[in-house]
Amino acid sequence: MNSATSLVRLVEQEIKKQRFGSNPKSLYDPIHYIMRLGGKRLRPLLALLAYSLYRDNPKSIVKYATAVELFHNFTLLHDDIMDKAPLRRGKPTVHKKWNVNTAILSGDVMLVKVYDQFLDLSGQTLKELLPVFNQCAAEVCEGQQWDMEFETKAKVTEAQYIQMIKLKTAVLLGFSLELGALLANADLRERKALKEFGINIGIGFQLKDDLLDVYGDQSKFGKQVGGDILANKKTYLLIKAKEKAKGRDKQELEHWITVRKFNKSQKIKAVTALYDRLAIAQLTEIKIAEYFKHGFKNLEQVTASPQKELLIQFTQNLISRQT
Repeated sequence: MNSATSLVRLVEQEIKKQRFGSNPKSLYDPIHYIMRLGGKRLRPLLALLAYSLYRDNPKSIVKYATAVELFHNFTLLHDDIMDKAPLRRGKPTVHKKWNVNTAILSGDVMLVKVYDQFLDLSGQTLKELLPVFNQCAAEVCEGQQWDMEFETKAKVTEAQYIQMIKLKTAVLLGFSLELGALLANADLRERKALKEFGINIGIGFQLKDDLLDVYGDQSKFGKQVGGDILANKKTYLLIKAKEKAKGRDKQELEHWITVRKFNKSQKIKAVTALYDRLAIAQLTEIKIAEYFKHGFKNLEQVTASPQKELLIQFTQNLISRQT
């Protein structure tokens, strides 16, 4: 039985041996930098776990699983520019360490290299895979565009927000699982069940990320805690706070959303206190649990195997994560 640790080790070994190019160094060094910053390797791990449900040689597909990690990191390079994020996994973002133009170009090369990694699949498998991947990639971009449009939108509903994070974050987890099942020649019904499982846990995963952005430990979280509050990002927490706030709480929340000049730590502290009074963390935890429950329901449609228990355990660990 393959453990999650052994599968992650396969991914890390594959990443270390990958060579994306050499000159100009300023184009390729950022790719090696972002790929070797670490992270949970969640997406390639899910691909390998899905494959392992049906086949016992996950090492044979690690190259394709790692292509998903490459695509994910490509999106991070560009997202960090759009979000003006200073940190990624506790280290300077690529556009901070180099510059914005380099980060854009390095990200573009990463996307090209994703297709390179898929190219040696058999003709029929590649023909089946590419439309699925292309749809997922387009949806990730749609989600990012919605996320940016929400910045200037006066009101964002809970349903609109959930749809946005489904596209921006969750569909790639769904694709990762579908990829593993596809490469293992699983039947279409189980492929789709795994995809839906990934989408539901992906939504829960992003909601947990929103929660940790406010309540996480900076030393463990790897990103700027309170960054969403400073940017007035319309996360699930802010949407629910705007729904629930009345009287003085509503006035105070509107003040912090509209004020142009402020002390950063003071704003984070004040808005977090508002969330505390409105029990927003508890509401978010309930919503997270709801999506993980949906995901486990999807997983019931997948044939039982020893590796299925590992997938369940791994997902349950996501629910209680603090990073």
